[in-house]
Amino acid sequence: MVIALTLREEEELWHEATQNSPQASSIESFEVYREMPKLLGNGYAIDTELHPELLLTILDHEFHDDYLLRYPTSSHPLQLSVLLSGIVKSKFGCLGEANTVISGGGIQQRMKVEYFQSSRIMGIDIHMSPDLLATFFPGKDGGIPPELKFLAKGDDWQTLIYPEMTLVVRFLTQQILNCPYQGITKRIYLQAKVLELIALQLSPILENEGVPQAVSLKSDTIARIHHAKQIILSRLENPPSLIELAALVGVSDRTLRRGFRKLFGTTVFSYLTKKRMEKAEQFLRGTNMTVAEVANLVGYTHLGHFAAAFKRKYGITPRECLLP
Repeated sequence: MVIALTLREEEELWHEATQNSPQASSIESFEVYREMPKLLGNGYAIDTELHPELLLTILDHEFHDDYLLRYPTSSHPLQLSVLLSGIVKSKFGCLGEANTVISGGGIQQRMKVEYFQSSRIMGIDIHMSPDLLATFFPGKDGGIPPELKFLAKGDDWQTLIYPEMTLVVRFLTQQILNCPYQGITKRIYLQAKVLELIALQLSPILENEGVPQAVSLKSDTIARIHHAKQIILSRLENPPSLIELAALVGVSDRTLRRGFRKLFGTTVFSYLTKKRMEKAEQFLRGTNMTVAEVANLVGYTHLGHFAAAFKRKYGITPRECLLP
C-alpha cells in the first residue's frame, strides 16, 4: 500500500498530531516537539531555533507504508539534510546511505518525494535564510561569496546537489543527535555543531572543487549521474566500463564524463579508484585478509597496480597498512 499526500495535507496532519500530543519532558523552552501523525507511522520531530533565521530539525520516525509526498512549486529556503538511516528519493537524487543533500534557496520545482515502509528515518534538517551565508561566510565585500551565490537564487529555480556522506559529517550529525547538555549550554553546543557541519558541507565549494557547475545540468541528467555513482559504489570489484555505465543510466558517455566532473569535481575513473582505496584501507586495517585478498576484493588482479594506487592515496604501501 502507498499513502500519497500533498504537502498541505501532510502539514495539517502534523499540526493536528502536535496539538493533541503532550510535550516530551526533556524538551527545552527553545524547542518544539512534534509527534508523527499515527496515520503515517511512529516517531517525532524536534525543531530548535538556533538563530532567528537558522532552524535545526531532528527527525526520528518510521512509516507504516510506502509514502509519496507531493511538493508544489514554491519558495524554498537554503536547506542542508543528513540522514544516518533511511532513504528519501526524488527525481533529482537520493538522500541517505552515501549522500547528503544541499537544497539551495530559490524556487523549488514541483516534485514527488518517496519514503519507504519500515525504513527508519533518522537524521537532521538545517533550514536557513540564504542571507546568512554573508554572515557566516562573508566574501571580500561583506556579501555572499561569489562561489556560494548559486545557493541564493531568489526568484529563480533552486539548485540541488548531493554531497558525499563523509565520516566527519556522519560523526558531527551523531554529536548533534546525542547532545550531552541541557538548557542554554545545549543551545550553544548545537549552534556550534550546526555551523561546523554547514562549513564542512560548503568547504569543497569554497575551495573551488567544481560543485557549483552542477547548476548547468538538467534535473533529469543530475538524477541519472547520481544513479551512475550508486552503480559504481555497488560494483567496486567489477565496475562497468564508461560506455556500459552511460548506457545503464541512459546518457551518452560524453554527458556522463562532463556531468560527473561538474557534480563531483572528479572523473569517473578517479572516483572509482578513490572508493576502491577507501574500501581497501578498511579491509587492511579491520580484517585479517592478506594484501592479495584485499586487492582482489576491490577489483585489482595486478598487485603492483593495486600497491601503486594505494600508495598514491595514503602515502604508504598496503603491506605497511597491515602493520599494527
